[in-house]
Amino acid sequence: MIVTNTTVARFYLAKLTHSLAPRRLAECILPDGEQHKTLQAAGWVFDALIGKKMNRDAAVLALGGGVVGDIAGFTAACYQRGIGYVQMPTTLLAQVDSSVGGKTGVNHSGGKNLIGAFYQPQSVIADTDTLATLPDRELRAGLAEVIKYGCVWDPLLFDWLDHNMGKLLERDVDALTYSIARSCEIKATVVAKDEREQNVRAILNFGHTFGHAIEAATGYVSYLHGEAVGLGMLMAVDLSHRLGMIDGSIKGRVRDILGKAGLPTTAPRIGAAKALELMQMDKKVLAGAVRLVLLEKLGRAIVTADYAQGALRATLGEYFA
Repeated sequence: MIVTNTTVARFYLAKLTHSLAPRRLAECILPDGEQHKTLQAAGWVFDALIGKKMNRDAAVLALGGGVVGDIAGFTAACYQRGIGYVQMPTTLLAQVDSSVGGKTGVNHSGGKNLIGAFYQPQSVIADTDTLATLPDRELRAGLAEVIKYGCVWDPLLFDWLDHNMGKLLERDVDALTYSIARSCEIKATVVAKDEREQNVRAILNFGHTFGHAIEAATGYVSYLHGEAVGLGMLMAVDLSHRLGMIDGSIKGRVRDILGKAGLPTTAPRIGAAKALELMQMDKKVLAGAVRLVLLEKLGRAIVTADYAQGALRATLGEYFA
């Protein structure tokens, strides 16, 4: 069962089905967009699997970006209590992040990725040629996740990005290939230490608690995931600076590199109270405390709920009020 969306299907569905012939194939084409990452969309995939009488020896091929990959992986995890699936990411964000690590799921109006499962794909096949049809805005959104890895794990990658952002935006093949490979190496290393996000894996959510609040508050239509995460990273470094964990130069470097990538640096005025309410639905919340990923320095992040609430309110007020 090939699961894809209306946009990707136009470019690559025929090529994939031709390359897989004469195997028994079926397809499920979903609407495009984060707003369609829902239980209803997952239901359409289940309907397709059942309608084609797929059994436990079936496999799901996720051909698309992060939304397709998350929905397809979630349905594979659930269908007949688990069938195999393969990630075939076609966006930069999916190639560097969402296709790797086994997180699957769908959104809810109350928050992002609240319904899902940890379920590893049998393989991930990232064909960089698919980036040729990727819109510029989607490319920039994917770069946010690469920047994230530099912030929380690899300061040398951060420096490399600072010097090679122009090549990445120009879609230089060697630069893109390096950024994808290094991102996957870092994520695989972290996930191998903590597959189900009990401790260290949570650092990969740097910027995400703030970013998910932006996505939920704006109905998953105004910001691409990477754009919201980029804004979330700005807020995370702002809070880290207010808490005295990093100096102003690091805060400035993160803001500058996000600007170089062409990502937004002004958050929507959703209101500090609304933002905090949405953040309290984050999956890292324990015993009612919002745990945040903060920077101690470039390349080192921590997950903590031990921070001054006044500092958090000040950050939310500056960006959201």
